[in-house]
Amino acid sequence: MGSEIIIVPAIFGVFFGIFYLYISSRNKERLALIEKGGDASIFFNTKKTLTPTWKVLVLNLAILMIGIGLGIFVGYMLHTVLLLPEEIAYPGTIFLVGGVALFTGFFVTKKLVNQE
Repeated sequence: MGSEIIIVPAIFGVFFGIFYLYISSRNKERLALIEKGGDASIFFNTKKTLTPTWKVLVLNLAILMIGIGLGIFVGYMLHTVLLLPEEIAYPGTIFLVGGVALFTGFFVTKKLVNQE
């Protein structure tokens, strides 16, 4: 019963620790760069046009949903035509075609980012 009292602060402590390490290491890197006389322009993004995140998310989600739908259809065809067991046909094709769709979405997104 008392475990939930320990878990919640532990989760917040982990998030705080990660955030603290990120900020402190970034600060130390920048201070070391200043001491060495390096150029600080590496910390700033010089690329002006960025592809909006929502476009990439919607594109990848749409391709994934198409892949899942195609996987269900192919699974149905395997089940009815080749008499493959339903427990094998559906999950196998859904994951296979969904993975191929995510892989395709990666390349389409890469092409979109390079185009803009």
